[in-house]
Amino acid sequence: MPDINSAPATLKCNICGGEIRKDFLTGTAVCAHCGNKWSLSDVLPEYLKYASAIEKIKKAQVLLNGKPDVSNVAQAKLLFQNASTECLHTDATSSELLAICKSGQKECEDLRIYATAMGFYDRKSYRQALEEFKKIPGVKDSASRIEECKVLAEKEKKKLIPLAAIVALIIPTVLGILMKEKLDIPIYVIIPACLVLVAGLTYAVYRGGTLATVVMVLSFICAVPLLLFMVLAYGLHMETGPAASIAIGAPIAFIVAVGLKTSAEKPN
Repeated sequence: MPDINSAPATLKCNICGGEIRKDFLTGTAVCAHCGNKWSLSDVLPEYLKYASAIEKIKKAQVLLNGKPDVSNVAQAKLLFQNASTECLHTDATSSELLAICKSGQKECEDLRIYATAMGFYDRKSYRQALEEFKKIPGVKDSASRIEECKVLAEKEKKKLIPLAAIVALIIPTVLGILMKEKLDIPIYVIIPACLVLVAGLTYAVYRGGTLATVVMVLSFICAVPLLLFMVLAYGLHMETGPAASIAIGAPIAFIVAVGLKTSAEKPN
């Protein structure tokens, strides 16, 4: 059985004098020099005092060794936290176990982010996955995932260019109609101005961000009234004033009617 130095609680092999390294997860102690192995319960008199905490740490590590999953990571973190509350004594073993718990909780946080990133990746939301992987560049294969997501995100953005152009076309069309019908601006002035605006809004939607969100919301709001107005004014040759009133009022009336119907159907 190895001799135990009380300070700084370093275990020395009684055969070769080498340092004994403890592995709380396997419950063994091994000499780093000659390879002799002992049970931790034989070399640490206080080992049984920490049996419950060590068992929790083992369970947490099993969860972390599996496929990264947000639920498993949360359970592992809770186990590390509970184990740390059982290691508040003043001996060296308590300090070592607390360090393991602290390191384990840090690993849990990293793996939580990794699992979240992989969730985005599996759903082909590469931009969101990229943002998460960037937070943990040294965890697992995050570094290679970052480069992969950059390429895939760029490909996805290019596929959105036609959709971005369609979305960006709505607002300039509304403005063009207003300039023609209300301000009587010549069509040869309106068309170039609207084309420039379409190009700018297409780029904004393509880049993403707050401005893109604003453009998409406004385009969505304007889309139905615009289509109704064009059908009424240019398809059915209705006067622009009544056509505009119907185009704006009809969607609002529809939304109000649906809201009232839904409220009436709710049980009291």
